[in-house]
Amino acid sequence: MSGSRERILGRVRAALADVPAAERPDDVAVPRDYAAAHGGGERVALFAERVADYRAVVHRVPADGLAEALARALARRGARRVAVPADLPGDWLAAADAVAVPDGALPVAELDAVDGVVTGCAVAIAETGTIVLDAGAAQGRRVLTLVPDYHLCVVRADQVVDAVPQALPRLDPRRPLTWISGPSATSDIELDRVEGVHGPRTLEVVITE
Repeated sequence: MSGSRERILGRVRAALADVPAAERPDDVAVPRDYAAAHGGGERVALFAERVADYRAVVHRVPADGLAEALARALARRGARRVAVPADLPGDWLAAADAVAVPDGALPVAELDAVDGVVTGCAVAIAETGTIVLDAGAAQGRRVLTLVPDYHLCVVRADQVVDAVPQALPRLDPRRPLTWISGPSATSDIELDRVEGVHGPRTLEVVITE
């Protein structure tokens, strides 16, 4: 292993031999003329289809129907106490018969005891059916969406982009990014699927248009 490692590092050093010592990555323009998206039809419909393929529950509702949609989702789940980011819009859960527990650095044991978590997102990617959280508005800390077994996520239609290259400019790489493609799942060497190991076992997405 060490021999292979040294060969690879040697090739890297050789390739960089003529680079001035003071040069920084931003000093060199990198051509980015590749296709930013492949065109898959209506992006919101494609996102809903792809995220549903990952076994998430998906709803498309008008913006003025969000509170009722969240209330119905929580009622179906039987969620009585849900953790929420401290800055979650107050009208989101106005119609819900559930107690919102604002996250003020809740310990893991308390997060594990709630019935779920409700958040927004930073951006959603149609082509891959991926939701990205960056701890920004209405999202909270990373742990808030990793410990509870149920995640109810709100995605606005204007947050949906076609593909990953379009999502990246909207994100700050210095922020804690969480990329979610369906409920948490993993497989062992025999391909036995296990859900809920690295995050919520159930992901429910409400898309507002």
